[in-house]
Amino acid sequence: MENKGKYYITTAIAYTSGKPHIGNCYEIILADAIARYKKADGYDVHFQTGSDEHGQKIETRAIEEGMTPKEFVDMTAGTIKGLWDMMGTSYDRFIRTTDADHEAQIKKMFKKFYDQGDIYKGAYEGKYCTECEAFYTESQLSEGKCPVCGGNVHEEKEEAYFFRMSKYADRLIEHINTHPEFIQPVSRKNEMMNNFLLPGLQDLCVSRTSFKWGIQVDFDEKHVVYVWLDALSNYITGIGYDADGNSSEQYKKLWPADLHLIGKDIIRFHTIYWPIFLMALGEPLPKQVFGHPWLLQGGEKMSKSKGNVIYVDDLIEVFGLDAVRYFVLHEIPYDNDGTITWELMCERVNSDLANTLGNLVNRTVAMSNKYFGGSVRNLKAADGPETGDLKNVVCGAYAKVEKCMETLHVADALTEIFTVFKRLNKYIDETEPWVLAKDESKKDRLETVLFNLLEGINIGASLLAPFLPDTAAKIAAQTGLEIRDFDKLDAFGLNESAKVTAAPEILFARLDTEEILKKASEIQDKQRSEYVEHQKKACANLVKAGRMSEEEAAQKLSALTGNAKAGGIHVETKEEIEYDDFAKLQFVVGEILKCEEVPKSKKLLCSQVKVGDRTVQIVSGIKQYYSAEEMVGKKVMVLLNLKPAKLAGVVSEGMLLCAEDEEGHVILMSPEKDIEAGSTIC
Repeated sequence: MENKGKYYITTAIAYTSGKPHIGNCYEIILADAIARYKKADGYDVHFQTGSDEHGQKIETRAIEEGMTPKEFVDMTAGTIKGLWDMMGTSYDRFIRTTDADHEAQIKKMFKKFYDQGDIYKGAYEGKYCTECEAFYTESQLSEGKCPVCGGNVHEEKEEAYFFRMSKYADRLIEHINTHPEFIQPVSRKNEMMNNFLLPGLQDLCVSRTSFKWGIQVDFDEKHVVYVWLDALSNYITGIGYDADGNSSEQYKKLWPADLHLIGKDIIRFHTIYWPIFLMALGEPLPKQVFGHPWLLQGGEKMSKSKGNVIYVDDLIEVFGLDAVRYFVLHEIPYDNDGTITWELMCERVNSDLANTLGNLVNRTVAMSNKYFGGSVRNLKAADGPETGDLKNVVCGAYAKVEKCMETLHVADALTEIFTVFKRLNKYIDETEPWVLAKDESKKDRLETVLFNLLEGINIGASLLAPFLPDTAAKIAAQTGLEIRDFDKLDAFGLNESAKVTAAPEILFARLDTEEILKKASEIQDKQRSEYVEHQKKACANLVKAGRMSEEEAAQKLSALTGNAKAGGIHVETKEEIEYDDFAKLQFVVGEILKCEEVPKSKKLLCSQVKVGDRTVQIVSGIKQYYSAEEMVGKKVMVLLNLKPAKLAGVVSEGMLLCAEDEEGHVILMSPEKDIEAGSTIC
């Protein structure tokens, strides 16, 4: 392959507050697929990930475990790295923010900022979210809660150093406007500009005195560096940046990063604070920051307290690594949240992996053994009329996949690859090798058909390798054809022959959904039990450390064990209705075409919703949970024949159906599969 130059990709470093769930692990799988693809495509790739290990929350978690902070982060960072390795992640460096080289540079950077007047000492009084390690103004809160995690905030007042964000705000706005590729998807850019930059950027608190677990400020020992300045800087410290001007050759080669891959919930820190830090250092900005959507469990965020967490190691044990990789890469849209459930995993494994791919490889290898003793030649003759289309689809796949990957539409890239496998299955139906085998005069035609299948599978497997590396390697071993370089994927018939394995193995076995759900139930029951026991230990240690009163601990555990015994949310049944009453309600699928905030309202969003051949306007009190930008394009469930009413002076012609848990968290109800707007819900 021609060397196309360097490609430096990073993930957000995982916070060491606990074991990551599959929603957290999605990012590392996505980054690994992109890194492997770029490497196969001729780029000199450097892939960095790691763990974020300082902050108030870590200090508290350590107390809960009865450990020192360092003991706790050593344990948790080991867990995170172990999971990344279990997933076969091809990272080049796993950086820890407790690494000595990183800590030394953070101290230098802080002093440099102070010396050049970017940092000044003051006092902070505001709303603080411990979970997100972030301060917010009153206007940034959503119904008094943290706008990111939805959790409680509390008043904090302490001496702190501040970074003069306003000094660089105009320059950042200009950069964003002149570099449309910098923040992706576009909805994330609009959110940052409209909610933070254009209203006026406030100076940022960059040190704390209320806890000790952090990197100490050299010239003021009461202070530790605020976690975001510490964490974000790993992208340069991990490749040899030096604030004194003695950066490594690796840094000079790799920076600026080609891609920061992060979750949408931390887009603000990466597209506002991080670029401004870099401007103050005199360093170039990363080329692109992509804020990927979330992977939700059945449509809601995963939470240990809810008992709906799914861990990647459990999924791998039940389904296998590549099945998990395929699901999360294929099922999450480019800019909308995806959903994972045990049922959906079974469905995707059975339909795509076992049927479309596994069955194709197994049948082709079996027929090659049956009819030609496992050795199939490229006769370059006896092609039928259907072969032209087959070759066009197979040889044209790389260009389509490349186009998808250039814009990080990874799910679409996988769809294009599986189009190849579907076309090969169709080719089997068109040529009917078992019929050709009955006619000795068509032996050459039969051998050509089987070779074409093996050749097509070889090209498809070569494209699949960055996404499902283990599966691609197994296909290569079974077909006897090595994975190809990408610059050879547009040529059909490069191989002269193929010698398939005499003992083919099933790539993906079909799953019994009931059996899988039984296993899932056992896993979740065990997790709930472990969570309750852990909370008992945590509360006891917090009481011992003076961080929680015995009364508070007793109340927390009572609520926790009460919910566990009840088996979930208690549901009161309303007055029974007749079917005729229910039949009066008209439920349909809608598609949100446009959404805007209702002026002077803290709760309301106004959506233009397509329902069949018309559009209706619906006002919903969900602003706390969804931004106007992320609403656009969603398929939702609509109560259509609700009598129009005015909300905050705006007419609403229906209702969007939502679900609300005991804590008041709201999620939109969406159809499980894509279906046309206007379809009846019955």
